[in-house]
Amino acid sequence: MKKKLMITALLVVAALVLVGCTQKAPEPTATPAPVATEAPAATEAPAATEAPAATEAAAPAEEKGVELTLEELAKFNGKDGQPAYIAVDGVIYDVSESALWKDGAHNGFEAGKDLTTEIKEKSPHGVGKLANVKEIGKLVTE
Repeated sequence: MKKKLMITALLVVAALVLVGCTQKAPEPTATPAPVATEAPAATEAPAATEAPAATEAAAPAEEKGVELTLEELAKFNGKDGQPAYIAVDGVIYDVSESALWKDGAHNGFEAGKDLTTEIKEKSPHGVGKLANVKEIGKLVTE
């Protein structure tokens, strides 16, 4: 009986020590309110600077507003530093971040193409896995 009581006491002490050793979440700190300042009077318009020209194929899409033709889509094949895009049902997906699409290829499929038929009829997972990649735009017909 004493042995059971001793083991129980040791377990309680160990639990208390472990609970006491856990990290405490940092206390929230107050963020200073923004100070309103008066905008300087504009005497002349700032000089316009021209953004560096980017090649059509080298400019990766950053939002869902990209519209590409099949010919333009072909440039985004995941090779030579290009992003890897695929189209399915008229929607363009960026598969560049997927380890499964390394170098623009996955299970015999190649990026830069409309893979609607391949994904829907040949792929074992169908369109289900497209939820895991970023939708960036739509495929347009010329």
